Amino acid sequence: MGKIKRISSPFSEKEIISLKAGEMVLLSGIILTARDQAHKRIFELIAKGEALPLDLQGQTIYYCGPTPPGNRVIGSCGPTTSGRMDPFTPEILAMGVKALIGKGRRSEDVLQAIKKEKASYFVAPAGAGAYLQKKVISSKVLCFRDLGPEAIYELEVKDFPLVVGIDAKGKDIYSRLK
Repeated sequence: MGKIKRISSPFSEKEIISLKAGEMVLLSGIILTARDQAHKRIFELIAKGEALPLDLQGQTIYYCGPTPPGNRVIGSCGPTTSGRMDPFTPEILAMGVKALIGKGRRSEDVLQAIKKEKASYFVAPAGAGAYLQKKVISSKVLCFRDLGPEAIYELEVKDFPLVVGIDAKGKDIYSRLK
């Protein structure tokens, strides 16, 4: 096993470009959760010509819908299947998002958009939502509270374990599995 790299979000372009597919990383910093309904809501606002309630420039989006927190900072917060967001992803990246976190393969269109926008896609460990919750330092709803767990949350994470699934050059860990 190679050395695990420590990285911080928001990312500099230099940091994103330095990452390589297959590399294991520990992420600290701010990330935003956004699942299917949040993506749909963002695109409804765009279609209506309305302003977005958040700035996506330079952000990291985690495809996650956390469970209720109980007496913790956040409930279980494992990744959801990324492919469901593929129809929205090229435009989200064009809006300035620099990194995506989820699980599973991405479409060829998303791979090309990641390459074009010099972004990265990280894979979070599936089935580890209770473990990942321990890596969240703070959590607050940013917008779309009415969506419940699919609201957009701002999470501050420390040493959040990830693998670079697609790097800024378009190298993809899944291509070896075809």
